[in-house]
Amino acid sequence: MRITALTRGLAALMMLSGSLVVAQGVTAAAAHPVVAPAVVAPQALAGAKAKDLTAGENHNCAVTTKGKVRCWGLNSVGQLGNNTMTNSNVPVEVVGLSKVKAVSAGYGHTCALTTSGKVYCWGYNAQGQLGNNTLVDSKVPVQVLGIAKVKSLSTGWYHSCAVTTKGAAKCWGYNSSGQLGNGATVNAPLPVQVSGLTKKVKSTNAGYGHTCALTTAGKVKCWGDNFYGQLGTNNNTNVNTPAAVYNLAKSKSMKAGAFSTCAITTKGAAKCWGYNANGQLGNNTLTHAKAPTGVTGLSKKVKLIAPGYLHTCALTTSGKAKCWGDNSYGGLGNNTLTDSKVPVTVSGLAKSKDLGTGLYTSCALTTSSKVKCWGYNGIGAVGNGTNTDAKMPVSVVSLP
Repeated sequence: MRITALTRGLAALMMLSGSLVVAQGVTAAAAHPVVAPAVVAPQALAGAKAKDLTAGENHNCAVTTKGKVRCWGLNSVGQLGNNTMTNSNVPVEVVGLSKVKAVSAGYGHTCALTTSGKVYCWGYNAQGQLGNNTLVDSKVPVQVLGIAKVKSLSTGWYHSCAVTTKGAAKCWGYNSSGQLGNGATVNAPLPVQVSGLTKKVKSTNAGYGHTCALTTAGKVKCWGDNFYGQLGTNNNTNVNTPAAVYNLAKSKSMKAGAFSTCAITTKGAAKCWGYNANGQLGNNTLTHAKAPTGVTGLSKKVKLIAPGYLHTCALTTSGKAKCWGDNSYGGLGNNTLTDSKVPVTVSGLAKSKDLGTGLYTSCALTTSSKVKCWGYNGIGAVGNGTNTDAKMPVSVVSLP
């Protein structure tokens, strides 16, 4: 097993097969052990198709067209939401949820948004990331309190954020680096208002210790940890309130990875910034970037982008998936284990409409509503009923 440590005194937190490396700002006591993978019998979904997809650190989830949520992979703190702590290498149904429109998986917790605008979360809760005013883990969904009529949500490593239908951004959970954006560094077990973002916010996205928001005017603002320049402010200064990304053109989408951030401009160009030791910025270097830098070969016709931990993937407007960065376990999906500092095409994947990236695993939702995953599978995150890594996309069991 390869473990890539973050340099300059900042280590990465990875819980793979019981191995522990202490994370930035998180003590070993805050981490949680990984239990041995268990083979779980597939649940028949009677031909259900998926409409939304998310990739967490070592678990993934999908929303079926019937509004149910299925998750698979690591379940050491109940992040699969099926009232157990047993890992599953096939999808299992999240208990008690219906009429779900979107789902977001973080490090050890997961959140879902219902069609009525309510948010439910489950899993790890030591920093209050479930938003129910407790610090108690939950193996089943609990409703986030103090927020209603939500239109979008995102989960980071230990914090969560949402945007209301009125365009206000709110966050909750871990706040040691100011990632909640409320001008403080105190954890919050209930949603708090992000300073200055009370309206006209389109979406938020949470990383490890930072968060970014996209306004309806196409501006990207970020806040929190900035050790590697992941805020894109052309410096390395942490801020606990939103700051504008430096020299970034009007954007239509953005997403925060663990220590990097990416955006798609309205002209379809992919831009990334932050941590780059594995080439995850895609600019053919290994140099961290404090301001947006163009992704090689993706200067136009990019639909969406998904930075993960050590690699990044993007979808073109034609539905092709491309990935770059670390490829230790096949997370780039090009049938090799060779890292790449520039985008490579994912092999054998049909035209897709959504994708997600986790620690070493990637997943895509095809235009025919099929879910495919590839990469690290030692804990079942690929979801194909095995624990064998996949260097190319494979079908998730029971999700056609």
